[in-house]
Amino acid sequence: MSDSINEVLRVDQCPALHEATLVLAFSGWMDGGDVSTGTVGRLMHLTEAHQVAEIDPEPFYIYNFPGSMETTALFRPHIEIEDGLITAFEPPSNKFYCHEPANLLLFIGKEPNLRWRLFGQCIFELTRRLGVTRILFVGSFGGAVPHTREPRLYVTCSDEQLLDEIEVYGVRRSSYEGPASFTSYLMTQAPSEGLRMLSLVAEIPGYLQGTNPLSIEAVTRRLAKILQLPLDVDSLRAASTAWELQVTSAVEENDDLARTVRELEQAYDDELLQAEEGEEGAEGEDA
Repeated sequence: MSDSINEVLRVDQCPALHEATLVLAFSGWMDGGDVSTGTVGRLMHLTEAHQVAEIDPEPFYIYNFPGSMETTALFRPHIEIEDGLITAFEPPSNKFYCHEPANLLLFIGKEPNLRWRLFGQCIFELTRRLGVTRILFVGSFGGAVPHTREPRLYVTCSDEQLLDEIEVYGVRRSSYEGPASFTSYLMTQAPSEGLRMLSLVAEIPGYLQGTNPLSIEAVTRRLAKILQLPLDVDSLRAASTAWELQVTSAVEENDDLARTVRELEQAYDDELLQAEEGEEGAEGEDA
């Protein structure tokens, strides 16, 4: 193993897992509404997963990025000062958590700015040590889904068989061309590491900013089914309901936005109705 990996990957525990799944969450790119980090954070809390490893952030991030204060603020570590004294300095963190009963490894971190290959090697090294055979990334993007409806889920897979297996959970196949994410790079490397990998990306309301509890709840529920986790996710319902009511109240104060939301709701519902009619027609033909 490379000395570079030894220097940046710190493994505290090596639990005995069998054909385990690693679920990845990255802040930054593809974490709109905090759906990526929020969903995996929820899974970590609900399963009471414990930390087993972490990746040193030092080689992977740009802190002193040139540009306006608004731009550079996205790169610099968070700091807190109280009464003239520094009380907190928080560089990016990249931590792995484990829930042995479900053969589940969880990761919450920040997408690396630099040295993607080394960062990926750290992840692959840990999968080898802990017996991981499948990697699942969860993310999000802003789209044409209204805040009153569940997000649509799109899937990208490292192999055709995995696509067939995951489509039973009501996800759609992705089509995309544009800037790549670190997880897309990981997916290109996963097969050569003997791993199967899929990316589940939620389409969430593009007109909203900030944490989206409703989307986090919906994606958490779907992941619990995919991972076959017997979790009580009803505890998330109160927060998502309160959030939806608050957003709806704010939307109704803006006539143009309220009109846009109603149009999105109509388009969303029409699409569902057409899909249901298509399925009924297909069943009739089979009969």
